[in-house]
Amino acid sequence: MKGARAAALAVVAGLLHTAAFAPTGAWWLQPIALGLLFGLLETATPRAAAGAGALFGFGWLASGLWWLHISMHQFGGIPWLLAALAVGLLATFLSSYYALALGLTARWVAPGRWRLLALVPAWLLAELARASWFSGFPWIASGYAHTVGPLAGWAPWVGVYGITALAALAATGLVLLKRRAIAWAAPALIVPLAGGLLGHDFTASTGTLAVSLVQPSIPQDQKFDPARFATNLDTLAGLIDSARGQVVITPESVVPLPLAELDPATLERLSRPERPALLGSFLGNADDGFVNSVVALGGDYHYGKRHLLPFGEFIPPGFGWFVKAMNIPLDDQARGDHQRAWAVAGQRLRPLICYEDLFGEDIVQSAVGADAATVFVNVSNLAWFGTVMIQDQHLQFSQMRALEFQRPVVRSTNTGATAVIDHQGRVTARLPPLLRGTLEAEVEGRSGSTPYARWLAACGLWPLWGLALLALVGLKRAAP
Repeated sequence: MKGARAAALAVVAGLLHTAAFAPTGAWWLQPIALGLLFGLLETATPRAAAGAGALFGFGWLASGLWWLHISMHQFGGIPWLLAALAVGLLATFLSSYYALALGLTARWVAPGRWRLLALVPAWLLAELARASWFSGFPWIASGYAHTVGPLAGWAPWVGVYGITALAALAATGLVLLKRRAIAWAAPALIVPLAGGLLGHDFTASTGTLAVSLVQPSIPQDQKFDPARFATNLDTLAGLIDSARGQVVITPESVVPLPLAELDPATLERLSRPERPALLGSFLGNADDGFVNSVVALGGDYHYGKRHLLPFGEFIPPGFGWFVKAMNIPLDDQARGDHQRAWAVAGQRLRPLICYEDLFGEDIVQSAVGADAATVFVNVSNLAWFGTVMIQDQHLQFSQMRALEFQRPVVRSTNTGATAVIDHQGRVTARLPPLLRGTLEAEVEGRSGSTPYARWLAACGLWPLWGLALLALVGLKRAAP
């Protein structure tokens, strides 16, 4: 295929790749889109392979992360064109992982079927690098498309990145099937799809918990407005008052200032001795740094966010001017200091603040051992980014964590997606976006560990790195 047509196809395939993720549920689009890319790479030169990988990645990530523009332009005051350029630059940078991995593989392995197979570990290495390097940003990593469908059955065995590799293998199988190489295509398709036969409960019930998940729906441009502070607190107090659950969960930074600065009378007003609650706020001070936290009202428990968001919560070196231009409140934060769960009402609740639930490798210690969490709790404020695509994407990440660790995940958010996810990754209850209210629901806690949780806790993601590198070496040697 000529250069211009191949470039256009790579971009279109990247756009199709984005369409495989929530809210569509079209998991089958993911291996098809990746198969279109792999078909271009089978006989491509190293330079053409790198270019196709970059264009595919740009089409995928620019279309999948476009909502970052809202935070920069609408709330950060960055001019429209500059905000669009910033999203484009981020997509370009993230696409470089795929360009590098695929270009080097094309140089490393001769054109043909062996190269097609070598693209599977190469793709996995690129995804692992994006998830790990420079603090990691694995948003809509390709495995997340498979919270539904047959590949979801692999989650408690190999996790999202193992599914990433299996989905890439299926993409290779589709290309081989088109080439009528049935003997090669069959195992490449059968193994990933066999995940639908792997259903097994590795965890056991620890009983149910009635939760009240608060969604105050405070517009982002009013959240940090001092003139609206009293009104917003009245809204929050009313939602807590009307809650009926055994535990009340409020969103991230629902009190948008350091807790030490909150009037003690106001804090007492929010507290209900008969109903434990987690309140989203900030701990710390100006000297040691402020920590994005959740605090148990009337108790001695708190959790501070550990995996911070670049640009939004910590300033990468050299980018202070850019972050300051957006006027983000509390823009350079400190990290929290522990991961233990909160024992309450017969369950152990493990908080996760905002995009911390993208990093299963960070939280896996809370899913193994005698004191493992029985319920994961995500608190978020996605009002920075609107409602289109972003909320469903983030909900999908929580579904993957539920599948991997066979733990329920409850979510309390400012504007959505406030929801309950059971240990099989199914959304059992959800509030509509932008609706002010409280989701009253029951969640079943779970104890025990999945195979993925056990090996991830022992070794981290290193087995996947090692297997991918060994596979590349082996395929190189096998190739003629």
